[in-house]
Amino acid sequence: MNHHHPDPVVTTAQGAVRGLRQDDGTAAHLNIPYAAPPRGAGRFAPPQPHEPWDGVRDATAPGPNAPQSERKLGSVDMSPYFGAGWSRGADYLTVNVWTPAGANGNSPVMVFVHGGGFVAGSTRSALYDGSAFARDGVVLVTLNYRLGITGFLDIPGAPANRGLLDVVAALRWVRENIAAFGGDPADVTLFGQSAGATIVGGVLANPDAAGLFRRAIVQSGSGLGAFTTEQAARVTEAAAAALGIEPHADAFADVSDERLVEAASRLAGIDLQTATHHDPLIGLSPFSLVLDTQPAESVGAGPGADVDLLVGTNTEEGNLYLVPVDKYDASTAEDVDDTAARSHPDPARLVETYRKARPDASYGELRSAVMGDALFGAGSRALADAHAAHPESATYAYEFAWRSQALNGQLGATHAVELPFVFDLAHLPRLRGAGALLGPDKPPAELASRMHGTWVRFATTGNPGWDPYDTEHRATMRIGAEWNQVDDPRGQERQAWT
Repeated sequence: MNHHHPDPVVTTAQGAVRGLRQDDGTAAHLNIPYAAPPRGAGRFAPPQPHEPWDGVRDATAPGPNAPQSERKLGSVDMSPYFGAGWSRGADYLTVNVWTPAGANGNSPVMVFVHGGGFVAGSTRSALYDGSAFARDGVVLVTLNYRLGITGFLDIPGAPANRGLLDVVAALRWVRENIAAFGGDPADVTLFGQSAGATIVGGVLANPDAAGLFRRAIVQSGSGLGAFTTEQAARVTEAAAAALGIEPHADAFADVSDERLVEAASRLAGIDLQTATHHDPLIGLSPFSLVLDTQPAESVGAGPGADVDLLVGTNTEEGNLYLVPVDKYDASTAEDVDDTAARSHPDPARLVETYRKARPDASYGELRSAVMGDALFGAGSRALADAHAAHPESATYAYEFAWRSQALNGQLGATHAVELPFVFDLAHLPRLRGAGALLGPDKPPAELASRMHGTWVRFATTGNPGWDPYDTEHRATMRIGAEWNQVDDPRGQERQAWT
């Protein structure tokens, strides 16, 4: 034990926590509660304050996470992303905090919301180690939130979007406590990826969260990804039927977490098409935010107007849902048409636009492009366009184009592949190999340091280092081994969605 650097004790509003001092002088405090453990009926209530504790709580080891089933995506190893499944324990509404050496209350703070389709993921995942952020002067916070049925099923007698309410509660915890860790509570950047990015868009659109953060980053999320209450009610009916209970919070309160997780995994394939709305997740997940006004539309009306926004997607998002399950090469013209029909009110025009824009594309490439835009692209552009209407804050856009050579070179610039670069973890051995996220080849050394540095720069200054996005030019940084700013990178496809 290094006696010059005893393990750091920080006092929060609920009690003291002892963390771990790293060799570089940074510190990590793991598994700090920001809300009470969700038990029984409390699983379907708004988050409540955590009871104070006496003495010093150990914050040196990862804690439990939200109930979830293990996730597999065919032949690609996504365990660094999803983690190892459910680590049981009720006290899982917690944050991990990484602090810079000598942080004195002026350090920028970044709060990360993980992805996982609203049903999986946690702060335990290898990709969300905040050490590089702390090394570079940022207080980095990761958080767990309720998932699946407890987090997002829209249940009569319970508030909607409980997982999102957890994120807002974590932001309130940050405002109240982060100065004790050396962070500036007035300088918070909220960022998330995939489902976590869609949640960030939902928080941006939520007036109750106003003033809790100054900047936001939406990585491969969607401002058009929410279900209507009518769509959500179909999922609730199916969940109640699967459990043999009434569709009401009182009945759900009596069901064990094990049974809720098991029931959630049986809800695939519900038809959510209604007279007025298609399924924004094109059948991939029965869980999302539930809002009768999409976040992009709400943001256009004013919430989040004073928050700087960085929003982007990856060039081949859809590949993750096709390549690892052997559906990419097997795609047919019919598959392309079917994906378009799930995604868009005028599928024939959509397919024609994509064919024109990509004359040499295979069916797999067309299908992936339509999927990627249906799930992330169209909703990210809508969010950027809506936010750019507010002159009092800046909007920036990126497209991550570096291609992983995993799965015989076919995984490409797919969903989630930017995360190791953002967290400066591209060197992790678990991410390398023929079936690993970053593939067999060494990624360009510069890319991780520059990408990570860009996120830090945006959180610190509000400017990532390229021109702001406006609805005339739609300036976008295309990020790969080279970085090139382009105007409106997918103009034809974008127009097909508006």
